[in-house]
Amino acid sequence: MTSESNVSAVSRRKFLKTGAVAAAATTVAGVSAPAIVKAQAVTNMRWQSTWPAKDIFHEYAVDFAKKVNDMTGGELKIEVLPAGAVVPAFQLLDAVTKGTLDGGHGVLVYHYGKQTALALWGSGPGYAMDANMLLSWHKYGGGKELLAKLYASIGANVVSFPYGPMPTQPLGWFKNPVTNLDALKGLKYRTVGISIDVFTGMGMAVNALPGGEIVSAMDRGLLDAAEFNNATSDRLLGFPDVAKVCMLQSFHQNAEQFEIMFNKTKFDALPVKMKAIIENAVEAASSDMSWKAINRYSQDYIEMQTKDKVRFFKTPDAILKRQLEIYDQVATKKSGENPLFKEIVESQIAFARRATQWEQDTVVNRRMAYDHYFGANGVLKKT
Repeated sequence: MTSESNVSAVSRRKFLKTGAVAAAATTVAGVSAPAIVKAQAVTNMRWQSTWPAKDIFHEYAVDFAKKVNDMTGGELKIEVLPAGAVVPAFQLLDAVTKGTLDGGHGVLVYHYGKQTALALWGSGPGYAMDANMLLSWHKYGGGKELLAKLYASIGANVVSFPYGPMPTQPLGWFKNPVTNLDALKGLKYRTVGISIDVFTGMGMAVNALPGGEIVSAMDRGLLDAAEFNNATSDRLLGFPDVAKVCMLQSFHQNAEQFEIMFNKTKFDALPVKMKAIIENAVEAASSDMSWKAINRYSQDYIEMQTKDKVRFFKTPDAILKRQLEIYDQVATKKSGENPLFKEIVESQIAFARRATQWEQDTVVNRRMAYDHYFGANGVLKKT
């Protein structure tokens, strides 16, 4: 054996011995020692919703945060505070833009005062689309790009994710059934967004208030009537305590959805994997919210009739038709004043024309099946 071979053999023996010692060091009495794992840094975010803690809408915000927290394995932890904990509900956009809050949960129409075109994500008839179809337009029809352009135009440092399609919202809560257009004139009424212009055009005295302030305003006589959103929220907020008549069906918010919002600087700094988790969590939360809404809203709709003695009436067709007519006037006026408003309207109409034709031609009207299984009378009264 050459001296080179001797050196090689010694090196091999040294390597094997060192390896054996190292292996033995990791095993004691047949039990493997735990591997050393580098701790992952945790990113904490403080959010706020635009609703009271008791509202199901705040619950939706908490549901989304839990999905993200769970899916990231705790690497991202979102804490969700209720409306007013840091800023008032209508100041959420400013707070997230400035970084006072890392994110938030609300609706785009709450930023109507910043840019009227934001109301086109849900405040209006949706050009015959429902909320789910409007979300389809947002993702596949150009809405996502238009929203980014819209926020940039007002200097909003945010990343926005519309999600969670809402069912058609009621005309609202009244002291007496609304039987015709004249019954609306002069009423002090709460709504938000472009609906302010629509109902003002119908002769009402409109006041925009956050959800948590509506019932107390009605109780004190500052409002004669108001709309908020759905059977569960309305019941939890206490509407049945101040009014016993609810008018169902309206075009003023026929296609609304929620908004998940991040501070853009904070979002852009996240790892690519975490951004992907968030984007997929948005869509998962959107589906879950829809299913939870069907379950909870239907329960509270029945219980408001049986326990709270609320009477529900269908909004007369004459009022629905007038809403569409005035909305078109308002949209035409705002399109003339705001090029971005006009661009978004044209995009929505182009998408809605084909999407709603497909829907109307394809989807069966389920009223026949409802009448077949449960009877034709139902509980909804006509005025």
